[in-house]
Amino acid sequence: MSGELDVLWEDRDVRFDISAQQMKMRPGEVLIDCLESVEDTKGNNGDRGRLLVTNLRIIWRSLSLPRVNLSVGYNCVINITTRTANSKLRGQTEALYILTKCNNTRFEFIFTNVVPGSPRLFTSVIAVHRAYETSKMYRDLKLRSALIQNKQLRLLPQEQIYDKVNGVWNLSSDQGNLGTFFITNVRIVWHANMNDSFNVSIPYLQISGGYVLGFKIDPVEKLQEAVKEIHSLHKVYSANPIFGVDYEMEEKPQPLEDLTVEQAPDDVEIESEEHTDAFVAYFADENKQHDREPVFSEELGLAIEKLKDGFTLQGLWEVMT
Repeated sequence: MSGELDVLWEDRDVRFDISAQQMKMRPGEVLIDCLESVEDTKGNNGDRGRLLVTNLRIIWRSLSLPRVNLSVGYNCVINITTRTANSKLRGQTEALYILTKCNNTRFEFIFTNVVPGSPRLFTSVIAVHRAYETSKMYRDLKLRSALIQNKQLRLLPQEQIYDKVNGVWNLSSDQGNLGTFFITNVRIVWHANMNDSFNVSIPYLQISGGYVLGFKIDPVEKLQEAVKEIHSLHKVYSANPIFGVDYEMEEKPQPLEDLTVEQAPDDVEIESEEHTDAFVAYFADENKQHDREPVFSEELGLAIEKLKDGFTLQGLWEVMT
C-alpha cells in the first residue's frame, strides 16, 4: 500500500527559496487566503511580497524576485504572536511573529502587512493554524484516545464509516486482544471489545509509514475482504486527501494558477554546488529584544553587532561550511 501518496512535507518542514514545483498545491492542499502586500520583515525587510495561506502551510514570495520565497509548515510552528517591528515599508508597526522549530533548529519569521489598518494578516494565519492544531486526528496516529462512545465510533467532520468488522485480534501483546475495526474514508480505527479506551486510530496518511501494527482476522477470506476494502479506500484517499483543516474566508481568494507568475530565467549562472545561506537571516534569538551595540571586529576590519556570550566569528563560519 505504499507509493500512492507522495511523502507529505508541506506542513512538516520549513523551506527557503523553493522551486515553482514545490510551490504548487499538492492533492488535498487548499488555498484559503492570499494577501497581496506583505513584507518579510525578518529576512527581506523592505521587500513587498505575496503571502499565501493554505490548509498546510504559509508561503511568502517576493513580488520583485519570485525565486526568493519561504514555505513554513504549520506542524513546525511553536508560537504565533503579534509584536511591534521595524519595517522599511511601514516604519514601526504591529507585525506577525511566527516562531518555528525544524530539524532541531529554531527559525523566527516576521511578516508585516503593508496595507495599513487591515488585521487580516493576523486573523487569517492565527485562525487557520488553530484549525490545523485542532484537526490532528486526521493526520496523526493516535493511541488510547476518546474514540468510542457507546460502542460506536465518534465521527470526525467529513468522515464516513464504510464498514465495521467484528472479530479483529490486535497482536500487540502475546495473548492478543479481541476487538472491532471501523473502516472509514480517512482512517482505520480498532478498539478492544472489553475496554473501549484500548484503541488505535490510523489515518490513511500514516499507512506505509515507519510504525508497524499487527491484526488478525479469521477466516482468511474475511481478512482478504477487509484488506481489499482498505486498499481501495486508501487509493481513493491518496488521490484527494482530507487533511481536516476546515476554515473558509468570506471572500474567496483567486486560484493559485492565476496568481503564479512564470519565473523568468536569471541572467547569471548559479553554481549548483554553492551553499545557500538564505535560512541564516531567520535564526531565532528568543531572548533578544533589541539589537546589541556595534563593536569593531579586528578580524573583519569593520563594525559588527556584538556577539552573544559563548559565540565566536570562527564558530559561526564553521556552521556555514
